[in-house]
Amino acid sequence: MAPAIKALLLAALSAPMLSGCVIYANDGGEDVSVRVGSETTKVAEVEAEVLRAARFETGALVVRVDSNGCTDASDFAVALAEGDTTDVTLTRRTPDLCRALVPDGVELRWTYEDLGLEAGDTARVTNPIRL
Repeated sequence: MAPAIKALLLAALSAPMLSGCVIYANDGGEDVSVRVGSETTKVAEVEAEVLRAARFETGALVVRVDSNGCTDASDFAVALAEGDTTDVTLTRRTPDLCRALVPDGVELRWTYEDLGLEAGDTARVTNPIRL
């Protein structure tokens, strides 16, 4: 058998042993650690989106976020933590992989009804804001 064919056959047979994939859905909210080789890495929660601006106006929360041209409100998950003041946290579920130039980002809007808030409720946005 020719050396080139042997090398190709060896590569084809060893490829499955060299590849690896781990998929884990952390729907339960528990802490998860992943061990790869001799190192352990803690899987962090998804980070809150960094906003450019946020404001409450008549009946709605309005935020400005970075965009590559394909960002809309449905790309975000809205989490509420109720207490004396309701904390509102936005996390991006779907990355914006478009390539448009949108230097000022986009403005997104959620009504109080969308958020599960009522007029007169006290609320605050917990996301970091880039100045």
